Amino acid sequence: MSNFKSKAYDAIVCGAGPAGLMAACTLARLTGGAKNVLLLDKKDPWKEPIFCAEAVSTDRLNALWPIDGSWVRGSISGIYFTSPKGHRAEFYSKDCGSLLDRSKFHRALADGCAAAGVECQFRGLVKSLNRLESGDWTLKVSVEGEEEELQARVVVDATGPGSRLTHGIPELEGIESGDTDLEPAIFAVAEGIQHSREHIELFFGSEFPSGYGWIFPRDGVEVNIGFVLGKDVKLGKSLREKLQEFIGTHYPEAKVKAVYGGMIACGQSTKPLARSGLFKAGDAASCVNPISRSGIVEALLCGKVVAESAKEWLEATSAEGRKAAEESALKRWMGALGKSHLQIARAKPGFNSITDKQFDRAAEKLSKLPREKQTLIRIFWTVLWSCPSLIWKMRSFLH
Repeated sequence: MSNFKSKAYDAIVCGAGPAGLMAACTLARLTGGAKNVLLLDKKDPWKEPIFCAEAVSTDRLNALWPIDGSWVRGSISGIYFTSPKGHRAEFYSKDCGSLLDRSKFHRALADGCAAAGVECQFRGLVKSLNRLESGDWTLKVSVEGEEEELQARVVVDATGPGSRLTHGIPELEGIESGDTDLEPAIFAVAEGIQHSREHIELFFGSEFPSGYGWIFPRDGVEVNIGFVLGKDVKLGKSLREKLQEFIGTHYPEAKVKAVYGGMIACGQSTKPLARSGLFKAGDAASCVNPISRSGIVEALLCGKVVAESAKEWLEATSAEGRKAAEESALKRWMGALGKSHLQIARAKPGFNSITDKQFDRAAEKLSKLPREKQTLIRIFWTVLWSCPSLIWKMRSFLH
């Protein structure tokens, strides 16, 4: 007996993170159930560990998926920017962000997929992907050790950073691979760390080369504490040792409950997001803010624009029409966030060159201002003016 309702689908979405969930749900909604869409993942999306923080822009999220209080832990009203010596600048904006319960959020997205008519199989591991002479794709999928072969006109790869699904397939040469810009990140869920429940705290300086550290509040008791580093950084120790050192030095009373780590996407390229009926979405497409490394809302947005292009592909009646639909995926993404990400990527080397002394000088100056005057623009320019040489570097990066 098969684990699937069909052997042939209009679209199969691989990966049930935010990008895959959004792509599957959007495609089903846009086609009004006229296309059969299958969503695959090797485990339930609400049960997997989430290797990132959980704060998002309230406005940006609400524009993509209406916020429901049942999967929101709380609200964020500001960000502390903390320098190596502990000087703290504060950006304040009431209820500017939301703290998600990622498990419940993913469950809500999965329920949305099911309601839109998506067939969801969360025990399905994609073992291989091949293209037929007809142009369709075949996927070998294992469900609890039992392998089946499925066919699809369109495939969406939303399998996350370092995606290997499309490697070695000649038809996909030159497509965004999603594994060229990966950086190491690690965090702990911990108790016993004094923090503001309404603020994110970000740490900058040489303690986190080419990256930054953070504390994200969770429920008033637990926090998410961790860091991301540049991809070429050589630590001389493991990430776990580095995290233990960071927590032990600054928060010796902390109780670590769990540690998670892995490689995360951190860049933006101009490579195609689609070719031969295969579309990339989210981290698998490196659609992530290069400096903040934020990716939740970015993944949702990328899943949405990819679904729009996939719909056009499925409705096209010619090879030219399908090619235009594939090209539209990158155009849509660039118009939405990609161009902004490219500018940020060009500025990233200059930002990473700021010294501890310059961070301290800027944060100390900002910390003396009233909170209402510590706007993001003022914080940005104060950091720049603390290191004049960076202004000239930024000019060349942004042009």
